[in-house]
Amino acid sequence: MNEERPLYRARPVSFVRRGTRLHGRRLEVWDAYADKYVIDVPRDVAATSIDPGYRFDPAAAFGRTAPLTIEVGTGLGDAIAAGAAQHPDRDFLGLEVYVPGVAAMLGRVTQHNSTNVRAMIANAPEVLETAIAPASVDEVWMFFPDPWHKKRHHKRRLVQHYFADLIARVLKPGGRWRLATDWAEYADHMLEVVTEHPELENPHDGFAPRFEGRVLTNFEQKALKVGREIFDLELVRR
Repeated sequence: MNEERPLYRARPVSFVRRGTRLHGRRLEVWDAYADKYVIDVPRDVAATSIDPGYRFDPAAAFGRTAPLTIEVGTGLGDAIAAGAAQHPDRDFLGLEVYVPGVAAMLGRVTQHNSTNVRAMIANAPEVLETAIAPASVDEVWMFFPDPWHKKRHHKRRLVQHYFADLIARVLKPGGRWRLATDWAEYADHMLEVVTEHPELENPHDGFAPRFEGRVLTNFEQKALKVGREIFDLELVRR
């Protein structure tokens, strides 16, 4: 009898399946800039998987050596585009699987004429586990991940102990992991996870003040409008 292949992606993924079709301006932007800004990675099983033998080479991707920031889940690209424009001396890698969102990000990045951004369409935990060199990243951003607010869905949340291990793996000593959420219960869960991690230190002994580099997005404005509080976290790699 043939043994069954182990379940692929038994752990939570960094995305929810959504449409991938491009239309109008986003299609134009994609056709014009994807070859330059989107890294073509080898796949494993799924369309958003990554071959575990692949290694990301920042110097080759950006044509230079500079401090690297990774954003997990770029959404429509507000934060990463603003960060790249404000810090041309730094490089930024966005991990996102929603293709229309990546196209929107490219539109924002190219409006600023920024050349220090790249996107990788792949499941973030897989990228962090194998593709990124250990102790090579200066910052990881993770703003407003899906809170999976129903209790039966909490197991799908990305911020778990194993994911904190992956963040600690890629951060340089002194590197920072910045998070934000508008869901109070998820914020408490995040704080519990990171507080228990032996390789991550919380310099604020709780929630952090708003990260100056985190721009106010339409999503956050809507959350504030309905009365939800915003919680920030900042962790430092020991």
